[in-house]
Amino acid sequence: QVQLVESGGGLVQPGGSLRLSCVASGSIFSIRRMGWYRQRPGKQRDLVATMSNAGSTTYADSVKGRFAISRDTAKNTVFLQMNSLQPEDTAVYYCNLNQQETLYRRRDYWGQGTQVTVSS
Repeated sequence: QVQLVESGGGLVQPGGSLRLSCVASGSIFSIRRMGWYRQRPGKQRDLVATMSNAGSTTYADSVKGRFAISRDTAKNTVFLQMNSLQPEDTAVYYCNLNQQETLYRRRDYWGQGTQVTVSS
């Protein structure tokens, strides 16, 4: 099993910034990618940003230019720097880890989520 622990959420005013962190521990074998998803009230969980083990990144169109994902591979940690936050960024943010566990099996793990609220 893999455990993911997120931190860094909170309440921020529009235009402000927050930095989320996620530390992975446990049975870590071969991480393929780590990233962040979010779930806004009444909506499905959507991709925010991911980073592969090779360093390639993917961002949702709505956050491009405002959010930046980074990783400390030695510490199995992923970060999400969120700038110019807007009320529509309000959501529960979930850390995700995808790893290759056997030759034929990949598995996703999820954190417990951290609330980000953007409001004046």
